Amino acid sequence: MRISPLRSAFFYIALGALFTYIAIQSADETIFNFITIALATFATIDFVVAVRLMNLHFRIKKANDKDKK
Repeated sequence: MRISPLRSAFFYIALGALFTYIAIQSADETIFNFITIALATFATIDFVVAVRLMNLHFRIKKANDKDKK
């Protein structure tokens, strides 16, 4: 059974939110330390992947609707 792109997108959004939360918690006095910047980078990558997966889901859905007509 395949996992749909929309379900994967929600998974990546959850991971991005988790990394963002951990990055906020790891910022003690300043945000300019390696751990905080690395976690923020991972969160950004996860959010971008989620948006691309949502876009893919809607393009597949549109193509399937066009084929049914």
